[in-house]
Amino acid sequence: MVDDAPIQGLVDGNRSAVARAITVVETGGPKAIELQQAVFAHTGSAYRVGITGPPGSGKSTLINQLIAHFRDHDMSVAVIAIDPTSSYTQGALLGDRIRMMEADQDSGVFIRSMASRDCAGGLSYAAHDAANIFDAAGFDYILIETLGVGQSELDIASVADTVMAVVVPESGDSVQAMKAGLMEIADLFVLNKCDRPDSDSTYVAIQSMLNMPSQVNGEWTPDIVKTVATVGKGIGDLAMQILRHRDYMLATDGLRKRRQERLQHQIRKIVEKTISSELWGRTGMEQLASSIGLVLDGELSPYELARSIVNKYRDSSTGGC
Repeated sequence: MVDDAPIQGLVDGNRSAVARAITVVETGGPKAIELQQAVFAHTGSAYRVGITGPPGSGKSTLINQLIAHFRDHDMSVAVIAIDPTSSYTQGALLGDRIRMMEADQDSGVFIRSMASRDCAGGLSYAAHDAANIFDAAGFDYILIETLGVGQSELDIASVADTVMAVVVPESGDSVQAMKAGLMEIADLFVLNKCDRPDSDSTYVAIQSMLNMPSQVNGEWTPDIVKTVATVGKGIGDLAMQILRHRDYMLATDGLRKRRQERLQHQIRKIVEKTISSELWGRTGMEQLASSIGLVLDGELSPYELARSIVNKYRDSSTGGC
């Protein structure tokens, strides 16, 4: 039993236990691993929706509206809002949490802002673990909002059951960037602020990419939902499309496949992190420090030193056999 976050209180939905558990996984270390091992058996029921898109596209406002919609249908909702990391405190800048404060007063809603820290693409490693905690705590939906910059637009596919990409009429460059990968991982598109000029041309641009030959393969084709989140327009349609995709995934066994891929991704990350920690924690840092001068002087290449460090780690792991 993890003293800082009793499992029974967590699975009973105790808010304090949930909050403490997330703090444990954000902190990391042996307690976090022990907690995740205990939590995993209680996961699998929540449906996870990833929301990505450029800054200023209205993701937080859309989430607020989706919370209200799901709560009207007696569904509990947890939100993981990945915020930029403060350069001074390394903590999350709580802009998203401030905007969602009203919803967070509802006992059926739990909102947690998490710092991106140094994670590539802005998707916190701890977000995966936090989603498991919310799942174990019995929430029906888990909404995960990324920074929407760089690699995070693709990273969200490794944690969500449904990926929702948000664009606005002014985001012409973002629409073009979809060709680089977002088109392959988005399950639906949200054209927010569709009351603005150029919304029709943006809609046509997305639609034309969805109709590309590579996209027409008899499988799921993402829909485009028009919304004006500030006034709640299109939110019902958006929720319906999320449910439609969930039903499709269940009917085609796609949900099991996606979750299998997610677990494979998570296990790879755990293995990589474990080996990296052991390698540098044993003799790697000493060997790097003692030999870096040889690389600087051109007597060794970076690849040769790296190979030597790895080989020494292997020898220490096998007892030199």
